[in-house]
Amino acid sequence: MDTLSQSEIIYLIFVMVITAIPAGFAAGLFGIGGGLITVPILFYIFSMSGVEPTYLMHLAVGTSFCIIIPTSIVSVLTHHQHKAVDFNIVKGYGFFVALGVILGTILAASLKTRPLILFFTVVVFILAFYLLFLKEKEEKLEIKMGLLATGLSGIISGFISAPMGIGGAVMNVPILKFFGYPINKAIGSAAAIGFIIALFGAVGFLISGSYLAVNLPLSVGFLNIPAFLIFFPITTFMARLGAKASHRVDKKKMTKYFGLFLIVIGSRFLYEYFSY
Repeated sequence: MDTLSQSEIIYLIFVMVITAIPAGFAAGLFGIGGGLITVPILFYIFSMSGVEPTYLMHLAVGTSFCIIIPTSIVSVLTHHQHKAVDFNIVKGYGFFVALGVILGTILAASLKTRPLILFFTVVVFILAFYLLFLKEKEEKLEIKMGLLATGLSGIISGFISAPMGIGGAVMNVPILKFFGYPINKAIGSAAAIGFIIALFGAVGFLISGSYLAVNLPLSVGFLNIPAFLIFFPITTFMARLGAKASHRVDKKKMTKYFGLFLIVIGSRFLYEYFSY
């Protein structure tokens, strides 16, 4: 970072500010943490800043989790005002999610940047096609989620979310809908689950980065301090606006738009994988 000119530093700060706006709004709107937007941007910013290539993705993911923590808190509180958070499922499901995050963080720490990029890309494409071809069920379903389904879904969700730096809602919203939760409550509850994922993920990447004794500029472990300080005030403000909008917007169309956005992100990271 010492080699960057003043104009380059201003440009990177500008990119972070502009990115934080849609990331925060999407976090509230879909109940996501915003990591699917912030991770690619942070990866790009850190690569421009001359961060050691071996841990580029780790720093982007760890910092993303740190940003998601305050963002998800605001999102959850706003959804809770609309009675759209089921804290019973959050408590039971959250335990297994936390376990999955711990396992996923251990996996991420053992991987280098290139395979982590590939993992991210594959999961993003799977989620994108799922959302694009997801058919909404109009009828009201009975909510029924047993211990086995809760445990298996929670561990898988946390395990996949950890190496990606996301709040897991792109998986948890469809999972909760599948088990009978209405869309608003699925989004609100997924936002609360995303807080658990982000908290354990941030701590995990802090510890793993410290354990590996990485010496990354302006960072503690795999958490970059300046990026966090720039992102979180904007994402938390926008998350509140997004959460309010989620109770008025046509979510069927927005789900498809988000699926298309994931195709763009996946394509970009596929390019990064082959050119890395």
